[in-house]
Amino acid sequence: MKHAFFEDVHGKFGFGCMRLPMQGEEVDLEETCHMVDHFLASGLNYFDTAHGYLSGKSELAVKACLTSRYPRDAYMLADKLTSEFFEKEEDIRPLFEQQLECCGVDYFDVYLLHAVDQQIYPHYTKCNAFEKLAELKKEGKIRYAGMSFHDNADFLDQVLTEHPEIDVVQIQFNYVDYEDATVQSRKVYETCEKHGKPIIVMEPVKGGGLVKLPDEAQQIIDALNAKTGHTYSNAAYALRFAGGFPQIAMVLSGMGSLAQMQDNVSAMHPLQPLDEEELAAVQQVTEVFRGLHLIPCTACHYCTDGCPMQIRIPDMFAVLNSKNVFHDGIADFYYENSLTVEGHGKASDCIGCGHCESICPQHLPVIELLQQVSETFDKKD
Repeated sequence: MKHAFFEDVHGKFGFGCMRLPMQGEEVDLEETCHMVDHFLASGLNYFDTAHGYLSGKSELAVKACLTSRYPRDAYMLADKLTSEFFEKEEDIRPLFEQQLECCGVDYFDVYLLHAVDQQIYPHYTKCNAFEKLAELKKEGKIRYAGMSFHDNADFLDQVLTEHPEIDVVQIQFNYVDYEDATVQSRKVYETCEKHGKPIIVMEPVKGGGLVKLPDEAQQIIDALNAKTGHTYSNAAYALRFAGGFPQIAMVLSGMGSLAQMQDNVSAMHPLQPLDEEELAAVQQVTEVFRGLHLIPCTACHYCTDGCPMQIRIPDMFAVLNSKNVFHDGIADFYYENSLTVEGHGKASDCIGCGHCESICPQHLPVIELLQQVSETFDKKD
């Protein structure tokens, strides 16, 4: 079936390379190769990476596992221009050429201005980043110019009004964030629709938060499967929700194993959007999450690379969420024995430099939240 927006894209499901299988600090290239092979053999072909993913290792893994093993017309590759890697306009092209080399390609199918929000947008405009993407597109170095977006719908409307040349917008979109007052998934979606921009979805399972559900929410999904006779996983319901909207061109998923890949692909290719009964169930799950008041971190890990104290911030938020949901001692054990060893700081080691808050796509009060983690887990003498 011909893709509704991009003729060379197969299906509506993409391989996000921000969460690849790891062996310690290194990408498990053998497992990643198996995942790439399965993905392509399934008839899908869209891959997404960025220069900063996995501390610079994602692009290299793409080269090792995809581009050096398959002909260029076998896949579509997206990459991003990230603000923290350039200071002035003259830095953009050398960075872009470095990215091409890291990925082992001569051009990118999609190239996005990364994590556009009200703080970062002035840097992109000052450095003429939008104009640089237009130049690269004219030269055939990129086929589609876009941006990934982390802000409110009104600001997106401003950006798309000022830059109608943008071909595609990547947004955070999942059933928990759909009506969230901060993320504004629905309103952001409708703004893209207003401007006629196809949408790529990131965080459809909210950084894994919609995979391991709280008990009350899991009971809702289990009851749904028992009633319908389906065996869909929690991730499958989240992915199918995101894929069911007409303006959405692509749903990305970051997968850490071949088993996750197989589950995701089976749910999304071919795509069967959620029916009314399934939509009602995920709405019930959303209400459960709203009652828990959890930290809405998506574990993108942008904050960790520049942390001077090497604090594993997303993992600490996850362990605090786990503590608040399950009320047991496992979270304490994990915090003490896994998160604060091997040179990584405790939450109480935070010096309040603010790097994490300046780069967080969710605009979380990270310093304040780390204080909550410290109050919960750090043993006081």
